[in-house]
Amino acid sequence: MEQLNCGAAALPERDDGARNPTTQQRNFPRAHSVEIDVSIVVVSWNTRDVLRGCLRSIFEQTREISFEVFVVDNDSHDGSAEMVRNEFPPVKLIANTQNRGFAAGCNQGMREASGRYTLLLNPDTIVLDDAISRCVRYADLHADVGVVGCQVLEDETRIQRTGFSFPSPSNMFLGLSGLSRVFPRSRLFGRPQLSWWARDSEQDLDVISGMFMLVRRDAIAQVGLMDEAYFVYAEEADWCYRFAKAGWRRVFTPCAQIIHLDGGDKSTSQVSIKMFVQLQKSLMIYHRKNLGLAAWLSAKVIYILSNSVRSVAWFVQSVVNHDSHRRRKSAAAKAALLYHLSGIEPK
Repeated sequence: MEQLNCGAAALPERDDGARNPTTQQRNFPRAHSVEIDVSIVVVSWNTRDVLRGCLRSIFEQTREISFEVFVVDNDSHDGSAEMVRNEFPPVKLIANTQNRGFAAGCNQGMREASGRYTLLLNPDTIVLDDAISRCVRYADLHADVGVVGCQVLEDETRIQRTGFSFPSPSNMFLGLSGLSRVFPRSRLFGRPQLSWWARDSEQDLDVISGMFMLVRRDAIAQVGLMDEAYFVYAEEADWCYRFAKAGWRRVFTPCAQIIHLDGGDKSTSQVSIKMFVQLQKSLMIYHRKNLGLAAWLSAKVIYILSNSVRSVAWFVQSVVNHDSHRRRKSAAAKAALLYHLSGIEPK
């Protein structure tokens, strides 16, 4: 593959039937007369302390570009909105009175954005060493790139696997069957998460992970905003699928880095059983919308079989090993199985 550069020699090496096309919002605002380089949109739900660290890192570590910051708070009850108002006056706060989900929250921020680029950034991230400026500079040098992702660290020594292949029944089977874990270096079996790739080189990808997603304004204007049928999960896969159909490249570059605290557990572990089911629900929406009825039915069968086996296996393991974590995973698999069979979601 052609090696891409960051543009500067000095740089170091996020209901199955919900398919209404009107949810793919296209009312993107016109750019203001004085353009800002990047509009940063952070969607938060009960993440006050990590959100504070994220915002602080944005202002401390973004030096070479002009930017604005939007925080969309999804009805947090931990004082997140008050913290933003009191400690970060330059931030433009959008305080919702209900949890509207990730895609809808991102869209709220993007409708107000004026930047040449929009950066979707998770609240449980820390920006390092002018990472945002580096990605903007990279995008400026590659006019055919619509979406840019950066290298994501879990700590000082571990690189998180971000970026992945488009969802499909075959990729779902490879992941849930364990084949991708048994043969991680295989480009066939490791295809779902690209497990053969170390995330230390530039790469064209199907999907850029939504925790750090720099998107060109012109690309958004062409394909529209995120599809709000996705409450959380798979919205970036759907968006990247639309960018791909429109001819925009999606590229990962290691020339910029962020830290993703606890691998993302800070922002989604609050309701893990609901999130386990929501992930599968979102992927079912993706299959039905983008791949058709046959793919949707195939995915449903795979999920029913997988959740049936896992709910029993994890329960047995929890009893034998007195493992509360396995018991909770068994409960999550049972909840997902109930959803696929009856449409009932956990409260």
